[in-house]
Amino acid sequence: MIRINQLKLHIDKDPSELEKKICHMLHIDKKEIDSWEICKRSVDARKKPELFFVYSVNVFCTHESKIIKRVNNNNVMLTKNKKYQFPTTGTLPLEHRPIIVGSGPAGLFCGYMLAKAGYRPLILERGQEAQKRQAKVNAFWENGVLDPESNVQFGEGGAGTFSDGKLNTLVKDPLGRNRLVLEILVEAGAPEEILYEQKPHLGTDLLINIVQNMRKKIEDWGGTYCFESKMTGFAAKEQQITQLEINGTDTLDTQIAVFALGHSARDTMEMLYEKGLPMVQKSFAVGVRVEHPQAMINESQYGAPENTVLGAANYKLTEKLPNGRGVYSFCMCPGGYVVNASSEQNRLAINGMSYQDRGSQNANSAIIVTVTPEDYKDYADAGTPEALTGMAFQRVLEERAYALKDGAVPVQLFRDFKGHRESTEFGAVTSAVKGRCALANVRSILPDFVGDAIEDGITAFGRRIKGYDRPDALVSGVESRTSSPVRIIRDEAFQSSIGGIYPCGEGAGYAGGITSAAMDGIKTAEEIAKKYIKFQS
Repeated sequence: MIRINQLKLHIDKDPSELEKKICHMLHIDKKEIDSWEICKRSVDARKKPELFFVYSVNVFCTHESKIIKRVNNNNVMLTKNKKYQFPTTGTLPLEHRPIIVGSGPAGLFCGYMLAKAGYRPLILERGQEAQKRQAKVNAFWENGVLDPESNVQFGEGGAGTFSDGKLNTLVKDPLGRNRLVLEILVEAGAPEEILYEQKPHLGTDLLINIVQNMRKKIEDWGGTYCFESKMTGFAAKEQQITQLEINGTDTLDTQIAVFALGHSARDTMEMLYEKGLPMVQKSFAVGVRVEHPQAMINESQYGAPENTVLGAANYKLTEKLPNGRGVYSFCMCPGGYVVNASSEQNRLAINGMSYQDRGSQNANSAIIVTVTPEDYKDYADAGTPEALTGMAFQRVLEERAYALKDGAVPVQLFRDFKGHRESTEFGAVTSAVKGRCALANVRSILPDFVGDAIEDGITAFGRRIKGYDRPDALVSGVESRTSSPVRIIRDEAFQSSIGGIYPCGEGAGYAGGITSAAMDGIKTAEEIAKKYIKFQS
């Protein structure tokens, strides 16, 4: 096929106009084109408010080599359409079905691939199925009554279900797993645009249906889901897993267990550590959410407060401070909401979420600072294992956040954040929060080095986006769960030193977001398939 890059079209033009540009670029008549497809689309806003889409397209036609020879353009090239290939199955027999612990992106895609290949996986999820989970989360936001087993963090689809559903990743993947993730999502009900948008996303409202559709496919292929089924222990013999304990009472025999736990399964991590599963502490990031009017962000990015074609604008900001620390935006939610994402009693954590239409009046983003084991070592009790000290640090911050306003999400104006004082009234920006919120002194939650870095970072970002450091911008806390503070050690075949245990995804410390976690789930399924034949009984 022929790949053409850098095809520019005004955003108001119909994409069908691309065909004329393709013909002009290749010096051919449209009758010579068998088919063409968009493979990538980004936005060029360098001349805002004049905005353009920039396309890469794949063109299929006869005599492609001859066409390339007469086209002298670096943006036109011959290329091959690489299709993902699941590996040939192995030779070792399976006495029991593979078990996947967790149904977030890693567990979901691992289960999907194994089920499609005939392995009939059993997927355990401590939380509820999507519809029941959604009702439980909505009730929590309204009345503040938390279910520690089914919430924003736990339940079908994992933490990613209640997010902006961003699908971009920086993971390099020449084998096509990234594309495969997107194709599977489209088959499950996602819009086709995610296949080529530079920054694709799926709102919470779409994700809930998508994860259910994927579950139905898994079940059609012989897989089984068990909700409200929490792994509470495991047994091993001669360094090989033999059994899982469920809900403290039941047991399941197995020789394969994929631990796709998610970054918030702290009680499970503690149990695994006590059972001797090797794990280490790691760096992660903590901070706050900051809210601005979405119209202000649109004005900065598009040159106008609204754009009906492009919708709500996003941004990505980073700053290296004079002291060497970095501060950066993370999980930016255009037209989104700050959400109470707690999963433990008397501890409060927040996140950002958007619906598909990104229709909220506010933009929000985490503004976070990387913390290392050296930074957080003093926040754990003397008896805390070294591997779990990052988790202890998160809990300290979340306990402070909860205590500020008795479980309501604490919110502070940026001018008061700089002044280290509690806010008493909103300015022109009012908070878009899912759950109770209250004006407070968010700065008091954070270690000084984190609070200082956030203040300096937001101030620096104000030089790039006009109004970013406005006095009435809103800061909420605490954003403590950007990634796992733990890494469960695995080898090149994705197994722990306890054979048959496959640590997987974000919770195990090998991913950071929906797409990278899904890709890690696919890789884990591949490793299992390379070793074992399909489950027969």
